[in-house]
Amino acid sequence: MLRVDLNSDLGEAMGDDEAMLGIVSSANIACGFHAGNAMVMTHTVQAALAKGVGIGAHPGYADLEGFGRRPMALSSAEIEAIMAYQIGALQGIAKAHNAMVRHVKPHGALSNLAAIDLEVALSVARAIHASDPGLIFLAPAGSAMVTAGHKLGLFVAEEVFADRNYDDHGNLVPRSHPQAMVHDPNQAAANVLRMVTQGLLRSVNGKDIPCRAQSVCVHGDDTNAVTLARHLRETLTAAGVDIVPLAGLA
Repeated sequence: MLRVDLNSDLGEAMGDDEAMLGIVSSANIACGFHAGNAMVMTHTVQAALAKGVGIGAHPGYADLEGFGRRPMALSSAEIEAIMAYQIGALQGIAKAHNAMVRHVKPHGALSNLAAIDLEVALSVARAIHASDPGLIFLAPAGSAMVTAGHKLGLFVAEEVFADRNYDDHGNLVPRSHPQAMVHDPNQAAANVLRMVTQGLLRSVNGKDIPCRAQSVCVHGDDTNAVTLARHLRETLTAAGVDIVPLAGLA
């Protein structure tokens, strides 16, 4: 049976986290730099634990005003430091509640850069490995982060996006593009089913690109996110795809 993780970025005060935690199998929790704070992280960890949802760190640039979506010029050492800082913060909160951080997924502009820049991707991977070599690196399918994670011996889970469109190179279309987002639950489910069962993502221009889809993200900040995630889970389950946390893939 095909197995896939269903994840969402939570703890960002942007959507209905409680409802989303009843649908997804993994939660990527904001670590205070682009969104969230110690108490939001604590509440989200507790809620995820109560629902049996896998817990992961979602570190990004220190950019609360721009929600971590604005580019920043940081050295490799700075990237490693901010990554380790945020991962460690969530690890501490999780431990206080008898929970464990299982994975790491970079956020926003940092993720976008690391997806195409191998040196940045290696900085991200080094920080994850240093924090805990057993952490799962949740990385965009086919990106430089996949290469970096494997190079450092991390378990890498390749991620595709249900609510975003792709360009002809297999990268996410920038959010400034009028077709960046996929709002229709039926279209999103059809796209994901193709990626999971056929290993093909279709670009906004209709080009089919091979991909490995081990985890599917539904962003929690879209107004239609819960409806889309629920329909997606029902579609995958009906197609015989088993929904499991990332730890179930390792």
